[in-house]
Amino acid sequence: MKTVAVIVQDGFAPFEFGVACEAFGLDRSDDGVPNFDFRVVTPDPGAVASSIGFSINVDADLPFAYEADLVVVCPIPRETWGAVDPRVLDVVRHAAERGSWLLSVCSGSFVLAAAGVLDGGRATTHWRYAATMASMYPGIDVDPDVLYVQDRRIITSAGTAAGLDACLHLLRTELGAEAANIIARRMVVPPQRDGGQAQFIARPLPEAASLSLSPVTDWMLENLRQDLSVEDLAARAHMSPRTFARRFKADLGTTPAAWLARQRIIHAQRLLEKTDLGLDRIAYECGFGSAAVLRQNFARVLGTTPTAYRATFCCAVEDVREPELAGSAA
Repeated sequence: MKTVAVIVQDGFAPFEFGVACEAFGLDRSDDGVPNFDFRVVTPDPGAVASSIGFSINVDADLPFAYEADLVVVCPIPRETWGAVDPRVLDVVRHAAERGSWLLSVCSGSFVLAAAGVLDGGRATTHWRYAATMASMYPGIDVDPDVLYVQDRRIITSAGTAAGLDACLHLLRTELGAEAANIIARRMVVPPQRDGGQAQFIARPLPEAASLSLSPVTDWMLENLRQDLSVEDLAARAHMSPRTFARRFKADLGTTPAAWLARQRIIHAQRLLEKTDLGLDRIAYECGFGSAAVLRQNFARVLGTTPTAYRATFCCAVEDVREPELAGSAA
């Protein structure tokens, strides 16, 4: 992925637009992250009004988007969902036909839906608008509960910050886990939120620091190689297993097992990128137990093998092999 086009139209949402600019438009070459040829485009160049009373000046029209490797669609006003500019719809359809990435933030998914590229697939949008999308487009399997959905090479995301999670997911897919983590650190956001986490978290901020689960999750990240049962984690949090599982889901939007599995995959990605450890050793470090289980989880979550992932993203900058494991499968 080398070229990125972000489509804005009158009434665009500034935050969601800024998410795309932050994720794909900044020069991070000093951190070793490749730059993209990033351009903001619009059907009619000139002043484009935002949804909150100011405008931006956009010089580029849509032709660049017809060739871009990624086309990002920003939200448009509700009154235009049923009457999207046909020129934008043509760009979206063309991108889907040639296999480019498509990514919508929040209600930008209605643009993709209007273009027909979501038909027969799964998608999401902001939970407030999910029922409307399902009613308008019955051919789409609309999931109102998740942060983002990738279906083929189309990514739809929920409101505001979930768009950032979707962008980081795409960056991790294209550039690898380490590059995505670097970008997340630059933005001072966590890189670990998975698409299957809930949009609506019952208690996003603990009532008091002593009630936060962060000490437990920090400990989990430091001890991924261990067998971390809910019972053991609950004891560390000084809760019953049932209370701990309920609190975890309420605070983090997913189950302890699902959260832990995702962290193990991310750690495995980084080890494959940054070390030449064998698969058996990586499986041990990440808590998968064996190379076979590591392969199963990679296939299920990432749709590839650890060996193929390493061939794509390996930087080979750290040699941390232990002598007794030097002959492990690579």
